[in-house]
Amino acid sequence: MRAVIQRVSSASVSVDGELKGKIGLGYLVYLGVGRGDGETDVDYITRKIAGLRVFPDADGKMNLSLHQAGGEILLVSQFTLYGDVRRGNRPAFDAAELPQAASILYASASSRLRQMGFRVAEGVFQADMRIESVNQGPVTILLESARLF
Repeated sequence: MRAVIQRVSSASVSVDGELKGKIGLGYLVYLGVGRGDGETDVDYITRKIAGLRVFPDADGKMNLSLHQAGGEILLVSQFTLYGDVRRGNRPAFDAAELPQAASILYASASSRLRQMGFRVAEGVFQADMRIESVNQGPVTILLESARLF
């Protein structure tokens, strides 16, 4: 499972011109599910998202977690995080999980983050979405449950 986390002052997602989710201060999380991922991967990614300390404290150091900052999460599925362009310019998505299994793990990640006490807005799985965000910092963090980076 892979995640790209951006610290934002605001973010929103729309489908066909209709607003589907919106947050203020928090994280815009793009989440990709890889072949063979399971609940262990969901657990790792959601614990890391919850534990990240990338919000500024009183001294301006990145030291506060999302909970401490009072932030929210906009969770957006993104299978293209598993795009492989090592053999050319057109991405291959062989490492991405099939949609039916991926949607279950995406929903599990969303549910787990809510259980942790976060307000979670979501994109629409498999939809052509329009994302708007104001990246704060900018701060962008990459996570992978296989811990390759």
